[in-house]
Amino acid sequence: MRKYIIILAIACILLLGACGNKTETKTEQTTTEESHAESNVVAINDEQMKMAGIVLGSVEMKNLTTSLSVNGTLAVPNQNKAFITSLSGGIVRSISVQPGSYVRKGQIIGTIVNTELSVIQQQLISINAQIKFAEQEQTRQKELVSGNAAPLKNLQKVEAELNGLRAQRNALQGQLSALGVSISSSISSTLNITAPISGTISEITAQIGSNVDANSPIAQIINNSELHLDLFVYEKDLPKVASGQTIHFTLTNDPGKEYDATIYSIGTAFVNETKAVPVHAHVINDKTGLIEGMSVTARISLGQNVYQAVPDEAIVNNGGKDYIFILTDKKVEAHSEVQEGDDHGEEDGAHKELPQTNFERIQIIRGASDVGYTEIKPIVNIPPNTKIVIKGAFFLMAKMTNAGEAHEH
Repeated sequence: MRKYIIILAIACILLLGACGNKTETKTEQTTTEESHAESNVVAINDEQMKMAGIVLGSVEMKNLTTSLSVNGTLAVPNQNKAFITSLSGGIVRSISVQPGSYVRKGQIIGTIVNTELSVIQQQLISINAQIKFAEQEQTRQKELVSGNAAPLKNLQKVEAELNGLRAQRNALQGQLSALGVSISSSISSTLNITAPISGTISEITAQIGSNVDANSPIAQIINNSELHLDLFVYEKDLPKVASGQTIHFTLTNDPGKEYDATIYSIGTAFVNETKAVPVHAHVINDKTGLIEGMSVTARISLGQNVYQAVPDEAIVNNGGKDYIFILTDKKVEAHSEVQEGDDHGEEDGAHKELPQTNFERIQIIRGASDVGYTEIKPIVNIPPNTKIVIKGAFFLMAKMTNAGEAHEH
């Protein structure tokens, strides 16, 4: 019995020893894994800083304008667009403008030949002659009636005929005036075509020698002085928009130049079956290069506030998160940074390390962006007057990422 007790005691001792070794091994493994965790510090030497063009700065307080991004098109109000037409049909004799020409209201842009014009003018000349004769007869009848040499009804008859002739003359003169023909004794079958508004000729639809009907468009004029934006704002963003707000926009196909506009009207109904409401804005200041129908990308300014901000290129993205780099005194763990020239090892202690500058990666949340700066909200507190990398942050991120990958292998 005693023999069995001794054997059982020895077995327990061996078992406890094995568990101790296993626990120690597990602890060492955990320590090793933790030591291999990704470091947020990267070190580079002066030569690398110069090569990467790294520039240091600081977090600034900036007046940034919050904005709402929308799309739309350029348009011209209907009162600033017009067709050039002739009130009478005929054959086009001349066209003195071409697309792109600027014309003033009332300017002659072409002529039409219409033989009916000469008929109207001939009738007017004939009526004028009859009126002159009727006026002479009226004077004579007045004298006869006053001397009791003729009945009053003769005078009344002449006056009625005279009034009828004058009415015909007024009608003929009105016709010629509406057609733009001067009232004169000369007879002409040429009708001048004039511009109804000032603006630029956008299209010419007739040719010399073509037959045009009354009211048929010969050309089109567009006046860009009242050019405006037709933007489309979705229902969820509508409460943010109000008349008077400033808009900065660029052409979708040419984003190099920015233009300005001001909201003057907000629609009260959705466009077709969408959940977008039309918003109209006057284009202000320079309108060079803008044409009706162009697509635009716009930002509606919603207000201006002071934010902690850094230049846009100070922010880098990695793994779906945004970061900046700050100057730090923290050290890089020996295993997590692969120094340049260390892969072959030091030869007999002759290798000389260059002075290092350390940078810490800090995660941030982006905010409003304007004039090349972006608001940042750091995940951890950044001490005042901390130096940050405002140029070359991408190089630091690339070096940190490559160092981590090299260590994993």
